Amino acid sequence: MRNFDEKDITDAVISRLANSPSPRAKHISASLIRHLHDFVREIEPSQSEWEQAIDFLTRTGQMCSSTRQEFILLSDALGVSTLVDAINHRLPSTATETTVMGPFYVEHAPEVPSGSRIAGPAEGPALLIEGSVRSVDGQPLGSATVDIWHADEAGFYDVQKDDVNLSGRARVRTDAHGMFWVIGAVPAAYPIPNDGPVGRMLEAQGRHPFRPAHVHFMVSAPGHETLVTHLFLADSDHLDSDVVFGVKDSLIEVLGTAAPGTTSYGATVETSTPVLRRDFVLGKALSGAAARRPHPQALY
Repeated sequence: MRNFDEKDITDAVISRLANSPSPRAKHISASLIRHLHDFVREIEPSQSEWEQAIDFLTRTGQMCSSTRQEFILLSDALGVSTLVDAINHRLPSTATETTVMGPFYVEHAPEVPSGSRIAGPAEGPALLIEGSVRSVDGQPLGSATVDIWHADEAGFYDVQKDDVNLSGRARVRTDAHGMFWVIGAVPAAYPIPNDGPVGRMLEAQGRHPFRPAHVHFMVSAPGHETLVTHLFLADSDHLDSDVVFGVKDSLIEVLGTAAPGTTSYGATVETSTPVLRRDFVLGKALSGAAARRPHPQALY
């Protein structure tokens, strides 16, 4: 098989997949080749444009580090991360909605007791973050794990400044009633890192790089689907133009004010404090065929 042209090259490449030992890898590869070739035929890139595309992907990889994932930024900014999240989280309507994780999650965040201060004055005005975790059947989920992380008042995450001395993030566990609380800081809207290839792409597309102010949560409990979501501050800019397409109406919260004393969630504050409050509802874990998703390591 040789002498391929723009009409028969696609079928020729797909035919080379015949001996793939992985049906899933074969299916994904064939679909990728088909759509990629159709894309190239549609836009008819010049040789120079093709070289620019290769250089863009090369620079995207070179920009990645232990604290920055430019390919995740690229996926986020093209809406792919939100699409993948939506496909993988078709949950009951009563469960808290998911959204993209973003690039600043830290797997081994410090675990602290509920009630801890996770951000100091240097990060911004104090913010009481409190809530509960329950199942879709209304059962409170004690000992659920709640990861929380947010930017500071200048719009920076801890790992962007110092990847050793973490601040503005922690892991707590709910009490027997499914409740938790910590003291963080009021976050600001911020631009995603835009000094690299993704930033140049946004400029070329006539887009801004900003995300509205938000707090990240990852909530997990045995027998339930892990929830990855944000809560967005209702008075923030960019709610309707989030660069990573992560905003959902159900995840927008108006900050309240906690009076001095003890709240209904068991939090204690000495002065009037802004409060971000949410009762998280987890969907039951999938079982049977629905739970047997292909493991990514089985593909390539």
